[in-house]
Amino acid sequence: MFRALARILGLLTLAGLLGFGLLAWQVDRLGRHDGARPADVIVVLGARVEANGRPGSDLTSRTFHAVDLWQADYAPQLICTGGFRDEPLSAAAVCRRFAIELGMPAEAVWLADGTRNTIEDAATTARVMAAHGLRSAILVSHPLHLYRARWLFRRAGVDAVTSPTSTATERIFPLLRAWYASREAGAIVITALDGWGWLPYTWTARLQTWSYGVP
Repeated sequence: MFRALARILGLLTLAGLLGFGLLAWQVDRLGRHDGARPADVIVVLGARVEANGRPGSDLTSRTFHAVDLWQADYAPQLICTGGFRDEPLSAAAVCRRFAIELGMPAEAVWLADGTRNTIEDAATTARVMAAHGLRSAILVSHPLHLYRARWLFRRAGVDAVTSPTSTATERIFPLLRAWYASREAGAIVITALDGWGWLPYTWTARLQTWSYGVP
């Protein structure tokens, strides 16, 4: 009896590890593909802001890429997301200001700020879009963040596709790339468990904030 139970537990553990590995592979795979297509809006997912109020390197690359998509007529509007965390200004406000500096008209850049993680980004953006009768979005972020972001935005009712800041994930140091992909896969599992009510909210809130935006 004990051996049979141990065997079953071993098989379940192996199946769980294989499933987790497949999910991490999917995270990496999507990041190597640019799925941009014409949409109602382009959404920049928040990232770090420097102490001087300028966008950090990831937010800079995300905003540049989003403006490039706008200039190529993929969508007429841009939505910047992201709250304050430990920065002097919200990521959304800094993204908006930078996009305007890059040539976008102020009326074409909206805010979905006051958020702490990607779940809240999705929910807040979905509300902004619904208020304007919009449904489809191109999500712009770090390539290894986009699988989870797409899942969360679609769960919030947004018809979301993804466009990474770069599809050259092979340039990321292999161990770091594996770490990011595994962390994102873990965040997806945590969010799913939270949705089923299997984890305390305080755990999931901390873990979601920790994994916000990937790098």
